Amino acid sequence: MDEDRKLDINEGKVVDRLVEFIISYFFRLNIARKLMLGYSSLLALLVIISVYALINLNRLNALNTSIIKTDLPVIDASEKMIDVILAQELYARRYLILGTSDVFNLFLEKKKEFEQLIDQIKAIPEERNFPVDKIASLHKQYIDTLLNGAKSSRGSSSSIAKEFDDQIKVQQEKIIGAIKAMTAAALQDQIEKTGMTATIGRIAFKASTVLCGLGFIFSLAAAMIITSNISGAIKKLKFATGMISKGQFDHKPDIRNKDELGDLAKAFVSMGKRLKRLEEMYLDTSPLTRLPGGIAIESVMNKRIATNSSIAFCLMDIDNFKAYNDRYGYAKGNELIQTTADIIGKAVIEHGNEHDFIGHIGGDDFVVITTQDIYSNICEAIIKTFDETIPDFYETKDRERGYIIGENRQGENVSFPLATISIAVVTNAKRKFFNHIQFGEVAAELKEHAKSMTGSLFLVDQREEDQGTRKDRKLIRLQDNQSVSEAN
Repeated sequence: MDEDRKLDINEGKVVDRLVEFIISYFFRLNIARKLMLGYSSLLALLVIISVYALINLNRLNALNTSIIKTDLPVIDASEKMIDVILAQELYARRYLILGTSDVFNLFLEKKKEFEQLIDQIKAIPEERNFPVDKIASLHKQYIDTLLNGAKSSRGSSSSIAKEFDDQIKVQQEKIIGAIKAMTAAALQDQIEKTGMTATIGRIAFKASTVLCGLGFIFSLAAAMIITSNISGAIKKLKFATGMISKGQFDHKPDIRNKDELGDLAKAFVSMGKRLKRLEEMYLDTSPLTRLPGGIAIESVMNKRIATNSSIAFCLMDIDNFKAYNDRYGYAKGNELIQTTADIIGKAVIEHGNEHDFIGHIGGDDFVVITTQDIYSNICEAIIKTFDETIPDFYETKDRERGYIIGENRQGENVSFPLATISIAVVTNAKRKFFNHIQFGEVAAELKEHAKSMTGSLFLVDQREEDQGTRKDRKLIRLQDNQSVSEAN
């Protein structure tokens, strides 16, 4: 039982793999070959039906030919042979009475006619084992009996004439019996062949009907499968077009075809990705500050890195912003972010150049991309204006005491200083960067270090190529409008 079960399981796996292979092969075909597959299956069925019909027609033709060229000639010759035998008896008796040569010649002509009929039967192409030789021998005996009887009975007594009649009757019965037996065999063969013809015709009709029905069903199924495959892919592409037109660029048409429609589906996916990227770039602008976001920042940085331009990447973050947002609410927090964006913009306009870039990564993080010679002026101006402006966003009591009370991540009441701004500056003055990610990583590290210190400040990375320490890092802090440098 276990072996039979394993055998059944293995056979099932083989069938499943075969089906998977056929389906995979079908999907790899191009449209032209799929159509040819449908037409070729229909053509194959048409050929099978035609060959089957021709084979049966050939069998019917062979049977009919056999009847026409064998059975019917034998039957016809047999009937004529009996007539000849009876005619020969008549001419023999007339010769016995009249004794004229004309009558005897007629007797001899009938003898030749009989021999010709024998030769006609022997000439039949089909080997049938008719008793032709026996009939010819009996006919010879019959002729001899007639001739001898006619000579001996002429002018003889009635007893001799009666004996002559008896001999003729016996010979006739023998030869006619043999001819009738041959006729009966031919008739029986004709009946059998006629029956076979009817049977073959009936079976051929039924088989042809079944094959035509199967051919129609199979052709219809093949047409439906191929049409469904092609039209289904087209419908999916049409749906994908509609989805893309609605802005759902991530939609991927589920098309397994490896044909032209499959290639078109891949092109749709690529187009969707590109359109999504273009839309992201278009929608990258922050709705709050109207400043470009991460995609634009990445694009600007990569272009400047590719052209080996002077780069000062300034990453800015508002310190204690979450505490302010929790204390004063979402709307006031948005107002503080918008004001910070304005402060940064004015500082870049006053101290930067026309190629400087301002970006809003999100939340309270901003980026200024400028050059190495002017970043310090921009950072100083941002810090100075920020520290002068932001205290006005607090209530008098919070502003006078210099902090607000709020909950930390552990749910404990903690005092948070007024908001300040930390700026991390990374330049390519002393080492080479290959992409924007490296700038971002260094800037993020500096920003965390800057946020650990009090007050608004900007921290500049001064490390040289392949130096992993924090030596030569310069801290520039603005306190009471005075610039103070600290080596870290």
